[in-house]
Amino acid sequence: MKGKRSNKLSPQEKAIREGIAIIKSASIFGSFWERASFDVELRSFDKCTVAIVSYGRGKSSYYSWRYSNPWHGKIYLNKNLLLPPGEWAYAMAHAIMHLAFGHFDAEHMPGYEEFAADGSRTWRVSCDIWLWNEACDIYVTKFLADIKFGSPLRYVSLDAYHGPLADEIRIYNYLLENEHPPGEYRFGTASRNVMDMQGLEKPAVYEQAKNAAGNVEENPYSKAFARTLAEAVTSAVREAGGITLTDKNEETPARKAAAWFINHYPLLGGLAAGFKIVEDNLFCIRNEISEAAVNVEAAEIYVNPAADLTDEELKFVLAHEYLHAGLGHYHRCQGRDPYLWNVACDFVINGWLIEMQVGQFPASGGLYDEDLKGKSAEEIYDEIVKELRKYSKLSTFRGYGKGDMMGGSRRFGAAASLDDFFRSALQQGLEYHTEGGRGYVPAGLIEEIRALAMPPIPWNVELGRWFDLHFAPLERRRTYARPSRRQGSTPDIPRPRYVLGEFPECSRTFGVVLDTSGSMNARLIGYALGAIASYAAAKEVPFARVVFCDAEAYDAGYLAPEDVAGKVEVKGRGGTILQPGINLLQNAKDFPKDAPILIITDGYVESNLTVKREHAFLIPRGNHLPFKARGKIFYFDE
Repeated sequence: MKGKRSNKLSPQEKAIREGIAIIKSASIFGSFWERASFDVELRSFDKCTVAIVSYGRGKSSYYSWRYSNPWHGKIYLNKNLLLPPGEWAYAMAHAIMHLAFGHFDAEHMPGYEEFAADGSRTWRVSCDIWLWNEACDIYVTKFLADIKFGSPLRYVSLDAYHGPLADEIRIYNYLLENEHPPGEYRFGTASRNVMDMQGLEKPAVYEQAKNAAGNVEENPYSKAFARTLAEAVTSAVREAGGITLTDKNEETPARKAAAWFINHYPLLGGLAAGFKIVEDNLFCIRNEISEAAVNVEAAEIYVNPAADLTDEELKFVLAHEYLHAGLGHYHRCQGRDPYLWNVACDFVINGWLIEMQVGQFPASGGLYDEDLKGKSAEEIYDEIVKELRKYSKLSTFRGYGKGDMMGGSRRFGAAASLDDFFRSALQQGLEYHTEGGRGYVPAGLIEEIRALAMPPIPWNVELGRWFDLHFAPLERRRTYARPSRRQGSTPDIPRPRYVLGEFPECSRTFGVVLDTSGSMNARLIGYALGAIASYAAAKEVPFARVVFCDAEAYDAGYLAPEDVAGKVEVKGRGGTILQPGINLLQNAKDFPKDAPILIITDGYVESNLTVKREHAFLIPRGNHLPFKARGKIFYFDE
């Protein structure tokens, strides 16, 4: 189906998402799901197939893989089925347990042999893969029944099986010895004529030699599940012994990394001292934090202890979150899409940290593009909004499709705020860092930190400069046409006065296209028109060509500044299409070709607005345009 894609979820997709939420909330599966990060894809299968899992070599999707390992698994769900969330959770748990237990690994399968032929290492598996699939299904079914997880599929029952349940090999041998026909009973998540484990014909055999990263290949899912079980056992033992997991005095790797910044890295040391490191696995699961996130309002950085980051990777991730706060990225969003703005800021920060060689870029991935080097977050955002399909679902350190900036910035006290504190800490850190020669800092980062110390130019001053650019002050000349006051002592001697030089009135004018759609309130319109009128009068602009526009253009003609200020009855109040108003001015024969156009709008306009002459936009602060503007943009405060 072509056209605009609807954001509304189908009943099946909604139930599947609720099923994933059940898995994430489970003590044993939640950490495993976050640590291993599974690809889930919807496909059409026959009505008896619920889920299928595959495993093999191949490049995983950019956003989901947590390990630098070529082996990758996927879960395919039947999008034609409408099941309760509990049954979806059960089916997905069944699939991921095949990966966790290493059922695709050749060394775990019956008949596996490894030998050397012609000096090379080879292997072979001589087993019935259909029976092996069923043996693994029985084992997983028993496991899920023991932990009482989810709602078992209606047809799944161990009552039909009377053999051993200790391990998969014994189950396989029992099925083989009793000449059990494959598919006679359904214990898996696929129909009888379909295997729910795809890829068994080429089981996984891992390279024993170290790869370029210095790692030996292994099943990443088995490793992640083993770590999850170890954490679960440790948690249970501590809870039984009355020991809390959130011991504030515990020296965790993340807290050690934060202490390193305080003691050895002045640029970010002040910021590090102002943040609390929170390592709560349950909190991270509930808030879908894959690796880390920052909450500027609470002055907290959340680190997922299940992310399995190295010490150097933790330094990189913490520095990333510190810079989000110090550079004021949250409040600089100013009406932009929060997630896309987060992505743009991530590209900038990660590029700087790689240049500065702070820690190590996480092996799990992150947002970095060499082609975006040297660009500001605002510039990158303007590029991103033109390619939403490409950038709408990338992975920050919080996870797939989510920004790692959580919360806002709260005010406290009469003269200070957390934003002010973080800004000040970063500025002082830069001074200490450069004075002590503690390391390289990119010019772009220095420029942004210096800019934080400079108060922003008020919008009305910027607008005044724009008028000065297009309307130079008129030259004054002396004249005797009308005598000035005579001095009392010399009444016979006339005194000259200064007057403005003569000029064609049509040469000093500009166009105003005013958005009068329903989203523009009367106060907003009046405030904008008043500002325009005052500048027009101050710059000796006798008339302005005013066009009101909603879905159609209403030409108000040339108006004096005092008329623009409030004596005009605004027409329109319909939809928002400004192109007719722009075209009216550009094609008007009585409007000078070099006269600029000022467009006043709230930003809710068409995404393909075309202006072929000098122009500028005046929009409320916090709003933004749905396209990259070629003209100047002034953000005014109401």
